[in-house]
Amino acid sequence: MTTPFRLGIAGLGTVGRGVVRIVAEHGAEIATRVGRPVEIVAVSARDRRRDRGVDLTAFAWEDDPVALARRADVDCVIEVMGGANGPAKALVDAALAAGKHVVTANKALLARHGQELAETAEGAGVALAGEAAVAGGIPALKGLGEGLAANRITRVFGVLNGTCNYILNEMEARKAPYEAVLADAQRLGYAEADPSFDVGGIDAAHKLAILAALAFGTRVDFEGVVTEGIERITLADIETARDMGFSIRLLGLARMHEAGLEQRVRPCMVDERSLIGALPGVTNAVVVEGDFVGQCAFSGPGAGEGPTASAIMADVLDIARGAVRPLFGRAATALASAPRLSHGDEHSPYYLRFTLADRPGALAQIASALGRQGVSIHRMRQYGKGDPVPVVIVTHDARRDAIDAALAEIGALPVSAEPPVAIRIEEV
Repeated sequence: MTTPFRLGIAGLGTVGRGVVRIVAEHGAEIATRVGRPVEIVAVSARDRRRDRGVDLTAFAWEDDPVALARRADVDCVIEVMGGANGPAKALVDAALAAGKHVVTANKALLARHGQELAETAEGAGVALAGEAAVAGGIPALKGLGEGLAANRITRVFGVLNGTCNYILNEMEARKAPYEAVLADAQRLGYAEADPSFDVGGIDAAHKLAILAALAFGTRVDFEGVVTEGIERITLADIETARDMGFSIRLLGLARMHEAGLEQRVRPCMVDERSLIGALPGVTNAVVVEGDFVGQCAFSGPGAGEGPTASAIMADVLDIARGAVRPLFGRAATALASAPRLSHGDEHSPYYLRFTLADRPGALAQIASALGRQGVSIHRMRQYGKGDPVPVVIVTHDARRDAIDAALAEIGALPVSAEPPVAIRIEEV
């Protein structure tokens, strides 16, 4: 009989349980597809007494995940513990040092330590794979790194966090404020008790940094991702966007310019009829533009037991077949450090929201401040009545540094009742 491919799983939460279920339920089909059995031989988690709803009695148990990584009967370590440092990093370091393949769903780990770990894996002649780290069950990394490998990628963007997409969709559908929808998301399990990692854009920024490195052949640069969350998006913004034919999405976008690599995660207004604009619920989407293929889109469930475990097993099956590919699509030592595009060099049309005291000349002061920074007004509208009153301006194409300078000046004016808000309008 062909030698089994033996797995050790570190982490038995939602995703780890999913991997155990796939191997148990689809083991025979997996063996047929791979040409050899794929078996779990050992597991590690913090509490061996906890009932996880799956049968673990056939597996060896290691309280220390590093000990799991060093077991002689483990060929591939699956890391689903999470965290950029601590036990997860120690486990992966130990596994690679011991000559084990590693499959991980840990976007924070890869975004912060991906270059170092990829070099170590390649030096050891083993695989480091992370399909599940970006967009859950969507084969975004395989599509980008393999299916589109013959293209020069010009832009990659998408909705990379399901929690934010759910909140923005529900605010619009229910005409409910951000705070109320966030509370519902927490109750339903879509958002954590501390939701800042999701709603603040950090989760999406980790994923974007990985996508950008793969797309452009650069060293992963999480610190270079300009990041802004959805906390300041109001129901008024969403309703105004819809009135203008837009949806608001937390959009991650990377693009290479002559001056450097642009990486940003920000709320953006996009055409409501586009794939991104119409994306429902907690769905994720990744769109890749290549010079020969044009635009390709991948969408589907971005998290959860089944989708994430499915992505992990896709990597496991590749490795079991003998396919050991570089994490970022090319040798880690060949990846270049890209200069960062200056934040101010970004340019596009913008939606600007001001809350102004109802005084004579207030609008003239706003227009003058924008004009002094070279920001041209495309259209302007006052919404509602009262004091203060919301005013919306849509600009022509403008540099971000000019927008920021104008908003700083306007925010300091006596007629400005609240800090101004700027939302980029993105063509998708």
